[in-house]
Amino acid sequence: MKNLKSHLFRLMAVNAFVLTECNAQSSHGSLLALSKTDHTLAIVDPVSLNVITRIPVGSDPHEVIASSDGKTAYVTIYGGGSLHELNIIDLVAQKPLTNFDTRPLFGPHGLTFVSGKAWFTAEGSKCIGRYDPATGKLDWSMGTGQDRTHMIYVTADAKKIYTTNVSSGTVSILVDTLIPPGKFAPPGAKPHEDWIQTVVPVTRGSEGFDVSPDGKELWTASSEDGQIFIIDLRAKNLASKTDARVLGANRLKFTPDGKLVFISSLQSGDLTIYDARSHKEIKRLKIGHGAAGILMDPGGSRAFVACTADNYVAVIDLKTLEVTHHIDVGGGPDGLAWAIRP
Repeated sequence: MKNLKSHLFRLMAVNAFVLTECNAQSSHGSLLALSKTDHTLAIVDPVSLNVITRIPVGSDPHEVIASSDGKTAYVTIYGGGSLHELNIIDLVAQKPLTNFDTRPLFGPHGLTFVSGKAWFTAEGSKCIGRYDPATGKLDWSMGTGQDRTHMIYVTADAKKIYTTNVSSGTVSILVDTLIPPGKFAPPGAKPHEDWIQTVVPVTRGSEGFDVSPDGKELWTASSEDGQIFIIDLRAKNLASKTDARVLGANRLKFTPDGKLVFISSLQSGDLTIYDARSHKEIKRLKIGHGAAGILMDPGGSRAFVACTADNYVAVIDLKTLEVTHHIDVGGGPDGLAWAIRP
């Protein structure tokens, strides 16, 4: 009897610990998932994988990002390059706050949050824009001169920007640079800030991309010919390419440890997994009929893939590389993000 009581006590202690850990995780972090069909943003508990609530957003939501404090979400309303809204969501009160009109920048799509500001591509204007929540205004923009500037990555110091330009078949590398006074500058002139762009040719259809965790490489995959292109970010040129046969490639993400690269396909529904060092395919996982957005668990244990055609988000175990769960976040899921509250 004494041993039984001891065993039961240990089980109760373990269960209490697990529940405490789960509650702690769910109170500090949420998975955000957009439904393009239902026009909603789902907030998902990352432990139970249950939808906590759904918040209405605009008519064609594509990408979502959260502020650094996890309290606010930003959603791009795209419209194939014709619309001009950022939806701003209060994640604490779980309600819409306001819609920010991005005009004269049209077609906001790719989105990230760095240095307290929301950076986005404006595909319809061949441009990048930056929204400052402190002032509620668009405080900076720059043209790329490239067709369908689509996805974006901004380095943590906000000094470098990378974009894919789908129809031009290029990648833009923009570096914040101090330009010294010119030969004919007046006395006392000081260096001025400018963004210097390097355009690296890849191929049409290069859309989804990611930067390796060490910041050395940029990988992008082409939906049109299925090739992977790897750019050396220090040299700012194309280092290599691989015929990966990922036709319909939509998004590409490194695992947090930088060892694997995941590529989704809207055409096949396959999730193609590459070894980042050897540049070899290690697995092709059938996860549905059309896969789009990819999000990595910061803890390195799971990946989430929006299966747009199947109306669910697939959960992938990064150890077994198998599907473990499906989450119903609404019809046509696409953009995914983490909201982490410190």
